Amino acid sequence: MADKDPVQRLIDELKKLPGIGPKSAQRLVFHLIRQPEGECRLLSEAILKVKSGLSLCSVCNNITDVDPCRICSNPGRDAKIICVVEEPFNILSIERTGAYRGKYHVLHGTISPMNGVGPDDLKLKNLLERLRGNTVEEIIVATNPTTDGEATALYLARLIKPLNIQLTRIAAGVPVGSDLEYTDSVTLSRALSGRQKI
Repeated sequence: MADKDPVQRLIDELKKLPGIGPKSAQRLVFHLIRQPEGECRLLSEAILKVKSGLSLCSVCNNITDVDPCRICSNPGRDAKIICVVEEPFNILSIERTGAYRGKYHVLHGTISPMNGVGPDDLKLKNLLERLRGNTVEEIIVATNPTTDGEATALYLARLIKPLNIQLTRIAAGVPVGSDLEYTDSVTLSRALSGRQKI
């Protein structure tokens, strides 16, 4: 069997990426073909470096090229507050706000009985080890407002409440700039229960 055409092979590989369909993959390939060879080499080296040079932070489980990661080792971050997130990319979203200066803990998933994921499948052991030092004053649970995210938040609450650490949940509700007419009932319900004084 003859080797696949290199252009089609690259299109097929790019289609495997999330959010990249056949047309997007084709556009990317033809964009790369028009680039100088050096630019393509930089891209391929960056991809290989990501795979070979990264690991999980031994403290928070974030993806990092140094251990502990830059957030955990930053003395300017407030070690008394830990924000618990589902995935490493959630940290990027929170960091973009510039509103949070504490530390993080990445679970690498959520409790999902339908998918066979239980508490033992999450990165919880080192979170509990961090909490035993009596230096953490608040845990912010920042799991998504989905069924699995809520189940995980409830499990964390049962786990952490006996430790006498303040436990908070990020607010969820109507997005800024949206219209109530088009907001689903679950979102409106969360918005009403999480209302604040003005």
